[in-house]
Amino acid sequence: MRADRLIRVLFVLQSRESVTAAQLAVELETSVATARRDLEALSMSGVPVYPQPGRGGGWRLLGGARTNLTGLTESESTALFALLGKAQGGAREAASAIQKLLAALPATFRHNAQRAIGSTLDDGAAWGDAPTSTPAEVSTLQRAISHERAIHLGYRAHPASAATPLGVATRGGHWYLLADPGAGPRMYRVDRIRDLSILDSDAPPRPGFDLSRAWADAVAAVESLRGASSAEVLVDDDAVAAFVRRFGRQASVQDAVGNGRVRVEARAQSTEALAEQLAGWAAVIEVVGPSEVRRALADLGRRLVNRYG
Repeated sequence: MRADRLIRVLFVLQSRESVTAAQLAVELETSVATARRDLEALSMSGVPVYPQPGRGGGWRLLGGARTNLTGLTESESTALFALLGKAQGGAREAASAIQKLLAALPATFRHNAQRAIGSTLDDGAAWGDAPTSTPAEVSTLQRAISHERAIHLGYRAHPASAATPLGVATRGGHWYLLADPGAGPRMYRVDRIRDLSILDSDAPPRPGFDLSRAWADAVAAVESLRGASSAEVLVDDDAVAAFVRRFGRQASVQDAVGNGRVRVEARAQSTEALAEQLAGWAAVIEVVGPSEVRRALADLGRRLVNRYG
C-alpha cells in the first residue's frame, strides 16, 4: 500500500459527493480490488470514510465533499497520518504530499499527527497465521503515542502495569505493540492484550529512538527463540515458494539437489513444533535429518494412525 495512492484516494473523496470502487480504480489506474482495499484501509483506520449501498451509492467522506482537512477531528487526523506513515515506503512524492496535508491541519493537531506518522510499521514478512482484522486497541495505542502518554497494559496472565508505548507494527496479518514496561522494549501481540487504557503521565519521545531498528531487534530476538530446532528438508520444485512463504524467516533455501527437488533448511522453536509444521507438507517434502525430527514425525504419524486408522 502506497501513501501517495492513499492521498490521491483522499483527494478524490474530498472533491466528490461519492465514488465507487470501480470509478476510483479508473481514476487511479489500479484494479477494482486495490481501490476497494484502499477505501477499506482508510475506513478501518478511523478516517470518516464509509460505503453507502444500493443504486446511486458509493464511498463517501462523512459530511460530504471537502476541500481541506479542517473538518477532521483530532482522533481522525491521528488515524489518517498513522496510516499514511505506515504506507509511505520512502517515496519522495508521498513525503512531500504528507507535509502538505500536515500544513492543512489545524495547528493544534499537527504535533500529534507528526508523532502518529512515526508510530506505525508495516512488516510485510510472513509470521504465523492468516491475516486478521485490525483490533480496536491499535487506534488507542496510536493515540497514546501521538499524545506522548504512558499506557496501563494488561497482557495474558501477567499483572497489569504501566508502560511506555513505542510503536505498533503489522506482521503476518497480526498487529504488535512495542512498549517498554521499565526493563527495556518488549513485543506484545495486540489481540492478546486484555486491558488497555491511556494514563495521564507523560511518555515523551526518546532521543535517537528509531522504531524500525527497535522493531528489527525485537523480531530478531523472537526469531532466535522460534528457530531453536532445525531440519534439512528436500522440497519439490513446484512447492518451494509456498513452503518458504509459510515458514517465513524460519526457512532458507540451500541448493538444488536434482530430481526436481530443492534443499531447504526449516526451523521452529522445538523439535515437536517443527515436526507438527512439517507433517502437513508430507506429500511434497522429505525430511533428511536430523534423526530426532524424523523420529518426531514418525511418532506423530503413529498417533494419527492410532486415532484415525
